[in-house]
Amino acid sequence: ALSEVLDVSVKRDGKIHCQTYKLGVPQNKLTAQGDSPDTGTTIRFKPSKDIFPETVYHYDILAKRLRELAFLNKGIEIELKDERADKKSDSFRYDGGIKEFVEFVDKNKNPLHETIYIEKEKNDVAVEIAFCYNSSYQEKIFSFANNIQTIEGGTHLSGFRMALTRVLNNFVKAVNSKADVKLGGEDITEGLTAVISVKVPEPQFEGQTKTKLGNSEVTSIVSSVVSDALNIYFGEHPQVVKMIVGKSLDAARAREAARKARELTRRKSALEGSGLPGKLADCSNKDPKLCEVYLVEGDSAGGSAKQGRNREFQAILPLRGKILNVEKARLHKIMENREIVTIITALGTGIGEEFNIAKLRYDKVIIMTDADVDGSHIMTLLLTFFYRYMAPLVEQGHIYVAMPPLYKLQKGKQMAYAYNDHDKEKLMTEMGENVGIQRYKGLGEMNPKQLWDTTMDPSVRALKQVNVEDAVAADQMFTVLMGDEVEPRREFIQKHAKEVVNLDI
Repeated sequence: ALSEVLDVSVKRDGKIHCQTYKLGVPQNKLTAQGDSPDTGTTIRFKPSKDIFPETVYHYDILAKRLRELAFLNKGIEIELKDERADKKSDSFRYDGGIKEFVEFVDKNKNPLHETIYIEKEKNDVAVEIAFCYNSSYQEKIFSFANNIQTIEGGTHLSGFRMALTRVLNNFVKAVNSKADVKLGGEDITEGLTAVISVKVPEPQFEGQTKTKLGNSEVTSIVSSVVSDALNIYFGEHPQVVKMIVGKSLDAARAREAARKARELTRRKSALEGSGLPGKLADCSNKDPKLCEVYLVEGDSAGGSAKQGRNREFQAILPLRGKILNVEKARLHKIMENREIVTIITALGTGIGEEFNIAKLRYDKVIIMTDADVDGSHIMTLLLTFFYRYMAPLVEQGHIYVAMPPLYKLQKGKQMAYAYNDHDKEKLMTEMGENVGIQRYKGLGEMNPKQLWDTTMDPSVRALKQVNVEDAVAADQMFTVLMGDEVEPRREFIQKHAKEVVNLDI
């Protein structure tokens, strides 16, 4: 219905059957046009220019989806060819299916055991699950129903979590007779990477985006299949269950320590009065949708930002030094970091199991750091924190990166700013000879008016919105940049070092 022209060719029963459509309307009856011993379908289509004024196919998005389908349907082979200027191509085939999917997601992590794989059909519902624990503190669970990613989860995910929690709790005493802890859902998923795939005859999808499986019978089916399989597997692999339960008990103790740290922070805030951090310069408007907060590197730039801002809707939170690398720390350690606690308190959403995006105090959270090595590191640390512990802020488009100018060009009283080398060269040509050029290395080099004119004024500023197009790629990138394994990071630096521009050392 969206194609200017679509041709379909089906090889079946020794014949080639063809039909052409225009905007969804068949132009001829389905006709046999020759013989073929093969089977398969070929579809060629041209998007309508009236419906799509600009048609852009993003190779990376197509590759992600086709790779996903190859993982979910083990043994099939999918070829992707881009015959445009770049001439890219990929071939996807995974005979190990979702077991290889888990290993692909965890390729830069340290797995603690071999990937556990479960496959069974019950009451016409096909259940396929693969999971593995690694030494990190983050969970990555991907759920699918009939090859559609259910990003909001649903009954298949509930059944898996329920069974895993129940089975591991049954093994607690066997692993640690002195343990008097009931493991919760967050405890048993620390460091877990899992892929859950179900095939349901009549799927019911819920939620605003129809990405949540709602079939109630699937919960008990998945729970039963997982429970039966894990009781057998753990009985045969006592060392694996000992390791998983031990990690989960550590997570439970850390969660309790984090809860106490949060309570302490709340009591301290209550005693101090408003409950907001003292160094936060808040805005006067109380409608979160109209407000924004700048997380600014350093007290000097923070002072300029406070003076240059529009107090009506712009809040400023100066950050002193580098925050903790949350990729290598549990939540209770994170809650001991003063800068992170300040950010959590200022945003108002809470963290971990208490996170509530409805309490977000600012629609835009803008990271503003220097254009140097330290500034880039601070930005990466902040993005790691938001992605790992406040993921909905990233997923729903609340996180931005400010783009301060790199150069100030001045000729007499004439002044202009350039945000990249191309802009600088263009302005130099326009302004003529004898142009003075200042390369900004830090935000502190700008006075309040310059900071407003270039970086904070909504009518002229440039902001980069941070979002997630590929959750697997994003997870791998944060693991490479901020994780424990040094070798993948070295390889990444060696591969991309020559691409770096405008980064002072």
